[in-house]
Amino acid sequence: MEDRTIAGRYRLTEKIGTGGMGVVWRAEDLRLRRIVAVKELLSRAGFDQESIDRAVREGRIAARLQHANVIALYDVVEHDGHPWLVMEYLPSRSLSTLISERGVLPPDEVARLGVQLAAGLAAAHRAEVVHRDVKPGNVLVTEFGTVKVTDFGTSRAVGEATVTASGMLVGTPAYLAPEVARGGAGGFPADVFALGSTLYAAVEGVPPFGQDGNTIALLHRVADGRFPPPANAGPLTPVLLRLLDPNPDTRPTMPEAVDMLRDVRFDETPAVAPPPPAPTPTAVMTAPVESAPVDPLPVDPLPTPQEQPRRDRKALVALAVVAVIAAALIGYLVSRGEGGSPSAGENTGTTTEPAQTTDAATTEPADTTSEEPPTTTEAETTTTTTTTSEPPAEVGPDKALTDYYGLLPNDLETAYSRLTDRFKAQRAPSFDAYRGWWEQMSAVNVNNVQVVGPDQVSASVSYSFKSGRNEVEQHVYTLVKVDGQWAIDGQQ
Repeated sequence: MEDRTIAGRYRLTEKIGTGGMGVVWRAEDLRLRRIVAVKELLSRAGFDQESIDRAVREGRIAARLQHANVIALYDVVEHDGHPWLVMEYLPSRSLSTLISERGVLPPDEVARLGVQLAAGLAAAHRAEVVHRDVKPGNVLVTEFGTVKVTDFGTSRAVGEATVTASGMLVGTPAYLAPEVARGGAGGFPADVFALGSTLYAAVEGVPPFGQDGNTIALLHRVADGRFPPPANAGPLTPVLLRLLDPNPDTRPTMPEAVDMLRDVRFDETPAVAPPPPAPTPTAVMTAPVESAPVDPLPVDPLPTPQEQPRRDRKALVALAVVAVIAAALIGYLVSRGEGGSPSAGENTGTTTEPAQTTDAATTEPADTTSEEPPTTTEAETTTTTTTTSEPPAEVGPDKALTDYYGLLPNDLETAYSRLTDRFKAQRAPSFDAYRGWWEQMSAVNVNNVQVVGPDQVSASVSYSFKSGRNEVEQHVYTLVKVDGQWAIDGQQ
């Protein structure tokens, strides 16, 4: 392509998108040596004052929005008599491209994308900005699943008059809310409906009211507000139906949509798996030694518990002790005989010695118990339990991020130590600056923490300010190991 440099600074390198509002180029910022996206606005009537006003308006609106799920605007310039927008470049594909390639997306994936998309739009609504053209083509998705909403070219700030010519339809018909198709104003509820239409298209393959080359017929279906319920959405179905409520007065707000999408559960099995069985103790006992046959102990003097009266419980205990000691002595004597003693090896009448021992133990249980060497008895009867202790599981980046926010806003020094020097230089060059920010908070909560790539984690962070204000932001974090511990190195 012909080498073109816009406003003496932005060199166009590749066309990456075309839409009804303009052409988007990949470009190089020659001054800052970074890659940017440059949008050249199109106008059927030529590049008149309205085109310039639209660009200035889009720039002014986009400049209000600083959020992890909204494409950032860097600059608005004029070149060859018409305006250009300079924006953040995000290596990604549009949601419409993903739908074209894959047909339909799994509902759990759509819910994860929807949480981020709704969070970006909620930030716009907090800034009093209505997007007015939410659709799959204006949703960018990275290979790691990060979502950013773009193209606020048709957006309107609340209370600001539109510069679009009177009677011109604003938005894409297949994703319009019924009240807009009937000629009403497109406010915040219309963005919520368009969000629902976008997610419906992702999970079903087509928008709720279908696709029709006849715009008038399509608008009639949209205005009627009736559509087939989703067939592939599973647990996401109730949320989609709420977002697609034909009545804008009972439709949820965008922050409510964020919570509803985040709360959808797709688990087919119990969320908490039953704990694994405890390791069975291993009994270590002296192995039996093969030897010449040994007469069994006489059983007559040792009546079983069934034969003994229940009132004589003490006698039962004494007899049990006698039996254990007798068995220990027999094992001990047999093992001595196998241990290499010449007399034991030559004498075949080994039954005599155990029998005498048994008599002594039977007639004098108390004395035998006190006189037997304790080491011999313990060696024969002690059971050793061996358990295998597993090494502690390695902490992943998602757990490390959760632990980091768990320190805030109270343990600031420890939390600050879990940032890399690079991150500190970009975000909090001094501890005083870091402390000044977090001391505004009364509480911080992190939710929906998910690993989305190598050492990358996405999370939703809720800030409760001491002033009473509450904010929710969705970010993607990069974590690296520093001296064996995870540290935050980047945030998008």
